Amino acid sequence: MKMPGNMQQMMKQAQQMQERLQQEVALIRVEASAGGGMVTVKMDGQKHVLGVTIDPEVAGDVEMLQDMVMAAVNEAAKKVDDEARQKMGGLLGGMGLPPGLF
Repeated sequence: MKMPGNMQQMMKQAQQMQERLQQEVALIRVEASAGGGMVTVKMDGQKHVLGVTIDPEVAGDVEMLQDMVMAAVNEAAKKVDDEARQKMGGLLGGMGLPPGLF
């Protein structure tokens, strides 16, 4: 099925924007900590954990350590989401779409 030229152009533009967004999201790097910096997690835009730093002082308390690692990972994931949302808003803003569409 052949689409009108205008629709084809819009689809092509949307695909290019999606590719550019994926590239920008891949470059995201965030860091989050818990327990006053006793546990720090580094994460990329695909939410892959790149590194974990643990203060040896908390290594003895396994339950507290588990809670801090979980909190730091969750905070890092939230930061990735926030940055990706900002990048998407910036890219989609240039398309002239109505607010709240994405």
